[in-house]
Amino acid sequence: MSSENPTQNPDRKPRVAVVFGGRSSEHAISVVTAGAVLRAIDRTKYDVLPIGITTDGRWALTADDPERMAIADRALPSVEQLAESADGEVLLPVAPARREVVYSEPGAVPKALGEVDVVFPVLHGPYGEDGTLQGMLELAGIPYVGAGVLASAVGQDKEYMKRIFISYGLPVGPYEVIRPREWEADPVAARRKIVDFAEQHGWPLFVKPARAGSSMGITKIDDADGLDGAIEEARRHDPKVVVEALLRGREIECGVLEFEDGPRASVPAEIPPVEAHSFYDFEAKYIDSASGIVPAPLTEEQTRRVQELAVRAFDATSCEGLVRADFFLGEDGEFVINEINTMPGFTPISMYPRMWQESGVTYPELVDRLIQAALRRPTGLR
Repeated sequence: MSSENPTQNPDRKPRVAVVFGGRSSEHAISVVTAGAVLRAIDRTKYDVLPIGITTDGRWALTADDPERMAIADRALPSVEQLAESADGEVLLPVAPARREVVYSEPGAVPKALGEVDVVFPVLHGPYGEDGTLQGMLELAGIPYVGAGVLASAVGQDKEYMKRIFISYGLPVGPYEVIRPREWEADPVAARRKIVDFAEQHGWPLFVKPARAGSSMGITKIDDADGLDGAIEEARRHDPKVVVEALLRGREIECGVLEFEDGPRASVPAEIPPVEAHSFYDFEAKYIDSASGIVPAPLTEEQTRRVQELAVRAFDATSCEGLVRADFFLGEDGEFVINEINTMPGFTPISMYPRMWQESGVTYPELVDRLIQAALRRPTGLR
């Protein structure tokens, strides 16, 4: 089959492959996000192909059933529960001249599933949100939603994200890094470095995996006694660890969305302190459904400032499509950027869609805008 652009053929709807799941610890949240996206895609405008990646990395043809992709009674969904076969595999093209997807099962003749015009990757964390999947799609010449290879990798690595923010003059809080070889070669020296950091910036500290999200593997520690356990917990998710000083102030988030004339910022939101949780962790976000305040109760000047910083962060990291930028509004009235997320939580109750809903872009419109932006964008270096 040819790789004809569907926008040039009015008789064929663009085909969107929604790719979700994956090998990271955020597998279940990706499934939940995919269910919301599948529910929202306009089926009169697009054909849809759901493809799930199992926890061991197999690409599976899955049921197009958003109801089975939600968190139910605190139980997390998985691709394995949705796969149509226990060993069937979806194979994407590897040549830019072809966009035909094939389904293969042991002992059976491979079955063509038709062409894919754009991929909507709703994977969170490593092996999906970190530039690995984006690189594969670039090689295949398939357009995709969201950030490219570089921006995805930078957005996943908290150390290099902060380094780029600093180089662009964006305000960043104090942090320290423990690299894998550093901890393995001399944990005593690594521990001493963090204690010295705490003596300079104060306790408590937040110990985080450098390349994970959804608050996975994060520990808040009040003294050196909890340091070893916190580091090992972070290293369960990523061998590189970032340690951050506590930033006292209000947690503010702002969404950035790519429009035809460039990126724009949404109204900001505030994440208030969550009762029964020491910080905004995984349980607070996804199990107990802690809710933010949209729009955030800020002055006009504060709103304008955080929107400006969010767009600057988007541009500094060469992002495309969408970003959620997370800030602290300090007691001195200044904003400090904590991180960006190139594929933020994307269910209708997640903060990113809620901020855009309040800004006048509904969830289905948001999904459509992202697909259209991907279809407009050329593949390859840009």
